Amino acid sequence: MPGFCLMSTTPSTPLVELRNLTFGYGARVILDDISLTVPRGKVTALMGASGGGKTTVLRLIGGQIRAQRGQTLFDGADVTTMDQRALYAARRRMGMLFQFGALFTDMSVFDNVAFPLREHTKLPEALVRDIVLLKLNAVGLRGARNLMPSELSGGMARRVALARAIALDPDLVMYDEPFAGLDPISLGTAARLIRELNGALGLTSIVVSHDLDETFGIADQVIVLANGKIAAQGTPDEVRHSTDPLVSQFVNARPDGPVHFHHPAPTLAEDFGKDGV
Repeated sequence: MPGFCLMSTTPSTPLVELRNLTFGYGARVILDDISLTVPRGKVTALMGASGGGKTTVLRLIGGQIRAQRGQTLFDGADVTTMDQRALYAARRRMGMLFQFGALFTDMSVFDNVAFPLREHTKLPEALVRDIVLLKLNAVGLRGARNLMPSELSGGMARRVALARAIALDPDLVMYDEPFAGLDPISLGTAARLIRELNGALGLTSIVVSHDLDETFGIADQVIVLANGKIAAQGTPDEVRHSTDPLVSQFVNARPDGPVHFHHPAPTLAEDFGKDGV
């Protein structure tokens, strides 16, 4: 693919779509012939047990990895077939909030948020300053512009990372465990910001999370991944009331069910001998 040419799309066309996609490492299959859509302007939650492929989906959309089979479409263009120039152009329309923020520790809050603007644009510094302050104001941290990451709480660091993720006014923002490690107040603040910014900025958001209550509270669509497949897909209420045993175990946090506590292993008698047990 010599350049980045988008197909003709409409507001009803999904911004992101995976079609019959398979990805794995060697013989280990992570995603097995899955298809899903991420509607424009909505918050889509990717959920499921650890190791189910949620972060892998984000990496496929961003082009860090490529599927063995199937398509990963972003605004109608297949990320899988993009050359480097086209991929970088697509990534400029994506924002990413990494687990625990991933701020540059030797840069101030201001410079962290300014980084993507300075890296991907040739805007004058006066305009960069105005944009950075506007983004920081959107997350309630305009007054923290001169602080260093080491001076921030976990919740503040996550909000700075969110300001950086939206610095380039992306079409898509992907959140990888945005609530991990946050206290209840910071967690609620982060969830509210995701929902409010999605509407105010006209974003499309994908949230990978294990926090059921907060995620169900902000999501328009929930997709549950399990065993390489899509176990459930629908509104939060539909997923919460799913009769699928695996989905029911997950949303109700039951220790017993299709997902077992013990990894497959020899019997105790085989490992320790009859006299050892």
